[in-house]
Formats: sequence, structure tokens, C-alpha cells
Amino acid sequence: MTTHSRTELYIGIMSGTSLDGADAVCVKFEGDKLLKTWSTSLPFSEKLKEELLSLCTPGFDEINRSQKAAWQISEIYAEVCKKLFEETGIDPKKIKAIGAHGQTVRHNPQFHATTQLINGALLAELTGIPVVCDFRSRDMAAGGQGAPLVPPFHQEVFASHDCTRAIVNIGGISNITVIPPKGSGKGAFGFDCGPGNMLLDLWIHKSKGEAFDRDGSWARKGNVIPKLLKNFSTEKFFKLVPPKSTGRELFNSGWLTKKLTTFSNEKAVDIQRTLLELTSQSIVDAIKNYAPKTEEIYLCGGGSQNLFMKERIASEANGMKVSDTSELGLGTQDVEGAAFAWLAKRFMEGLPGNLPKATGAKGLRILGCLFPS
Repeated sequence: MTTHSRTELYIGIMSGTSLDGADAVCVKFEGDKLLKTWSTSLPFSEKLKEELLSLCTPGFDEINRSQKAAWQISEIYAEVCKKLFEETGIDPKKIKAIGAHGQTVRHNPQFHATTQLINGALLAELTGIPVVCDFRSRDMAAGGQGAPLVPPFHQEVFASHDCTRAIVNIGGISNITVIPPKGSGKGAFGFDCGPGNMLLDLWIHKSKGEAFDRDGSWARKGNVIPKLLKNFSTEKFFKLVPPKSTGRELFNSGWLTKKLTTFSNEKAVDIQRTLLELTSQSIVDAIKNYAPKTEEIYLCGGGSQNLFMKERIASEANGMKVSDTSELGLGTQDVEGAAFAWLAKRFMEGLPGNLPKATGAKGLRILGCLFPS
């Protein structure tokens, strides 16, 4: 007699360090297997984006402003869920829970502190769906950095029987998950590599008023400035041994301005090219240094759409296959949202959601807090 696992629907909502908007992914699970995904997104207004960016550094009246921003973000999260239901015809009553990451505005693991703006109670009220959020706190309480959170999901859905794979998420920050072959007896691990799109977006916006460098076409026109690349690469973070995580607290406009102090006469396009090389090199160096047996690299996140960056990673990867996660059945823009749907599922089932080898926590922990519908 054949038994079939029950199918369940979860939604994951992610807004990352790029501050560009909210991505919602509905995932259909059958037991532990991911069967299907549906996704949509909503951009943040420029006003909200500017406010969130401002809240990433100390400023006036932070508590009230943060509370107001958390309310706004939760309203946008509710709107992106509504948009998803309208576009797909999915019945909201069939959603088991929403996994909502919130918007990170501070991440200081050295102080055991992290802040993701979200009002879980409001989101549950607006959607009528249980909400699981605050995924990072329990890992940090157990001695971890609370990040990266996606490696256990990567391991669940992207592991191969035949080879070691590296899943590289290039958002505002880039992070890597190394997944040994199934049955090898070796566990996955992951860590943040350094800046992803964050500095690239910052520089092109300052130089040309554009939000991002589509396909890396502007950077492609420039030349690497070797002394500047070396100056960027002296940042202590790159020398830290994993587990490690980072964010706008380090890689921000102040950091870039300081690094450019003695390079004021360089062409703006050459600086963009050098920043792209920094991101590409830091990713490949991380793989070579900590996972030299990697055979396949799969990219996801916004940076995976940067064709020139993909070319640079492939060029430096010494024969490793370089592709993106769509080849493995999950679209590059859906991976993080699907991960938080998975984390919500883990919470609802009373199962751990962290990977201690990625975060440095003392052990496995159930992540999140529940706001019932």
C-alpha cells in the first residue's frame, strides 16, 4: 500500500540589504519535498527606501522612526501577499503560515544584536494568516551570528549525489553555502563573503543617478585599478575565518569614501569595474579557500542577473561549472523567499532551522516567533 504525504502551502517574504522591495514566494511542499513555487514582488517607494537606509546608521528619533517603518513594511508585506493571491488564484485560507524575514537595518553579531523591522502582529491581522518572524534571535542567543540563515534550505533542495556544490546568493551582501555530496557524511556550511551588489549600486547611483548597473554593462566599459582593488581587499573582514556575517554596518558609503580618499582622480567607470572585481574575487576566493573541492557553483539573488559579474566569477573559478539555480529547478529571485517559507514550515513542525556550522551557534535551534491569525 502506497502512502502519500500531505501537501501544504507556505509563503516566504524577503526584503534584503539592497532595500529595493519585498519578494513573496508561495511554496507547495509535500512532506520535505518542494513541489512548486509561485512568486511576485512589490518595490519600496523611494521615500521608504531612503528612510530604511537612514535607519541603518545612528540618527535622530530612531525608536519612533523604526516603529513607523516596521508598520509600513508590514503593510507592504500584506500587499505583496494580496498581489500573489490575485495573480495565482491561490486561496489565502490554504496557507499554513507566512515566514516573514523583515528588513534588516542593524546586524552587529559582535554585540549579540540584530534588528529586522517587522510587525508580525499587524501582518497576521492584515492577512488573516499565522506569521512566523524573528528568525535570527534564537540562533544568536545560542552563541551564533544569526546569519546566514539560508544554508540549511540550500542543503535541503540543492544537494547532489555526485559532487560538491556551492550556492552563492548575491544580494546586497554575498553569501555562500557549500554542500558536500549526499551520503558523504559531511555537512553543509556557509558564511557571508563580503559585499554583493551593495557598493556597486551605491557607486552607480552616486555617479549616474541609476539604481543599479544592468547586466554589469557600465562596469564592463571600465578597467580594474589594481592599487584600489588591493586597498579594498585589505578590509579585515575578508581575513576572518568562518562562521562570519556582515552588512551595511561595515560595507557602506562611509567605508567606500574612506577607501577612495587617495583615488579621487580615477574615472568613475573604473571604480565601478574595480568594485565588481572585488565582489567577484571575494566570492571565488571564499570557495577556493574553504571549499577547494567544489565542482559546481550556482548563483542566485539579484547579482546573478549581472552577466558581467557571472563572467568574471566563471573566469576566476578554475574550471568549476558556473550556472544559476534555475538550472536546479528554483528561479534565482525565488530562492530566499522560498527559504523563509521553509523556515516557517520548520517552526510550525517544531523542527530546528539553523545550521550551526554556518552561524556558529552551540547547536540546532527552532527559529522564529509565532503570531497566530
